[in-house]
Amino acid sequence: MQELAALVEEEDQATQAEVKNKFFLLQQQFRQKELALLFSGEYDQGNVLLSLHAGTGGVDAQDWTQMLLRMYLRFCQRHGWAAKIIDENVGSEAGLKSAVLEITGRFAYGWLKSENGVHRLVRISPYDAEKMRHTSFALVEVLPELESVSEVKIKDSDLKIEVMRASGHGGQSVNTADSAVRITHVPSGLSVKCQNERSQLQNKNNALKILSARLLRYYQEQESDRAKKIKGDYLRAQWGNQARSYVLNPYQLVKDHRTGLQTADTGRVLDGEIDDFIQSYLQSRINK
Repeated sequence: MQELAALVEEEDQATQAEVKNKFFLLQQQFRQKELALLFSGEYDQGNVLLSLHAGTGGVDAQDWTQMLLRMYLRFCQRHGWAAKIIDENVGSEAGLKSAVLEITGRFAYGWLKSENGVHRLVRISPYDAEKMRHTSFALVEVLPELESVSEVKIKDSDLKIEVMRASGHGGQSVNTADSAVRITHVPSGLSVKCQNERSQLQNKNNALKILSARLLRYYQEQESDRAKKIKGDYLRAQWGNQARSYVLNPYQLVKDHRTGLQTADTGRVLDGEIDDFIQSYLQSRINK
C-alpha cells in the first residue's frame, strides 16, 4: 500500500480513491485487532459487580462515594448497559458508606476493570462551616460476575449465613421484613451483606454472587503473591496508592496516576465520560 501510494500520480484520481479506500479498511481491521487485545481477558466480555466503599474523610468520603456511584451510573447509561444497585449502606449524615452495582452489558468487565483502586477527591467541603479544603478517599472494587457460582468451589460448611432486618433505603417494608442477608466465608474471612431486595432468597443469591467473585479474586491474588515472592518482587497494595485523583480546588484537574493522563474538564469526567482514562489504562497494559 505504501509503495502504491508513492507511485500514484496526482491526476490519477481513481487509483488515489482506491488507495484511500483500502487504507480505511486497514484502519478498521487494526481497530478490531486492537479491541481484541484490549478485551482478551477471561471475563472481559461479561458483566460486572462494582463495589464502592467510603474511605478516609468522614462524611465527605461518603458524599464522594455517592458522587462516584452517579459517575458510573452515567457511564453505564452512555454505553447502553443495565445497572442495578443490589446493595447500599447509607451514611448517617449524607452520602453512602458503601454500594454494590450489578452491571449487565457486553464487555462491561473489560471496560470497567481499570476502575479498580482508590479514588481521591480534593475540594472545598460543603460540610465544613469554615469552607476548608478536604481530601477524601473511596475504594472501587471491580469484579467479574461469574456465570455460575459453582465456578468457585464453596463448601456449605465454610459459610456462616445471618439474616437480619434491612436498614436505610432498601425497598418497601424494610422496617418489618427481616430480608437482609450477610454471608461470611469463614476460611478467608470475606463477608458480604445484601439488603436491597424484598425477598430474602434474592438477597441471599446476590450475596453469594458477590462472595463468589470476591473469592475468585482472593485466590487469584494469593497465587500472584506467591509468584512475586518467588521472583523476589513482592509489594502488597496499600490504601494510599491512588488510581486516580479528582481535584476541584484550588484548580480543576483529574489525573490517572497509573498512566499520567489528565484533563481539566472535571465536570465532564464526573458526568460519566471516563472512556479516555479507561482506554489509556488498557492500552498501557498491552504495551507492558
